[in-house]
Amino acid sequence: MIQVLDVSFAYEPRTRSRFALEHVSVRIERGAMAAVLGPNGSGKSTLMRIMAGIVAPDEGRVLLDGAPVKGLTRRQVARRLAVVPQDTHTTFDYRVLDIVLMGRYPHLGPFQLEGTSDLEIARDALAATGTAALAERSFATLSGGERQRVVIASALAQGSAALLLDEPTAALDLRYQLEIGSLLRRLNGERGTTVVLSTHDLNLAAALCDRVVLLKEGRVLADGRVQDALTPDNIRALYELEVEVQFHPRAGRLMVVPLERSR
Repeated sequence: MIQVLDVSFAYEPRTRSRFALEHVSVRIERGAMAAVLGPNGSGKSTLMRIMAGIVAPDEGRVLLDGAPVKGLTRRQVARRLAVVPQDTHTTFDYRVLDIVLMGRYPHLGPFQLEGTSDLEIARDALAATGTAALAERSFATLSGGERQRVVIASALAQGSAALLLDEPTAALDLRYQLEIGSLLRRLNGERGTTVVLSTHDLNLAAALCDRVVLLKEGRVLADGRVQDALTPDNIRALYELEVEVQFHPRAGRLMVVPLERSR
């Protein structure tokens, strides 16, 4: 479980001229599928980084399973949750299997090399993400969708109960968007993995998630079940757009249809 309790954060803490986040409280239950939505500059990425313990808040607290993040080491945090960035670049020409094995670092001691069990866990993570056939490929030669699935495999290899993903389908074509979405839904359903993702894609959030958090100018505009929070009024307030939100019977979920810019 991830709890963000009355968190405020400013990138210029001395002046406090502008908070990236201001008095934000969010509770993500174990096993949830949640999305953080909002326009550019709303604080989505900042909130994700604070949840992961990468950035410390100026005010407030973050708890992982009841333990304050500020009291945990990086290895302890990594054993609880894994972060999947929007894009991953490597300095060296690593194999896919090597990238996934990097996810085992929280479980290794200083100067300790991966053992047989680590290799088995890495291969299991590749199989779970449908990338086992890519194990010996160079990571640099993969397509965007393949790279994203491999990075998710590396996150799974950490053995963490939660995944935090920053714009997981950005710059991917429709096919790969559907593949990543299907993978995340399967990991949540079959493994009970808690998934928190930041995204601009309202329909992706509606398709995957049971919970959404809407951020505007660093504050929580709405927080709740998809059907309760993803309303025309909230979306108008968030994006200054007139939309229609309707249930699509064949897709079995809500669809958000932009109409025009609100006046």
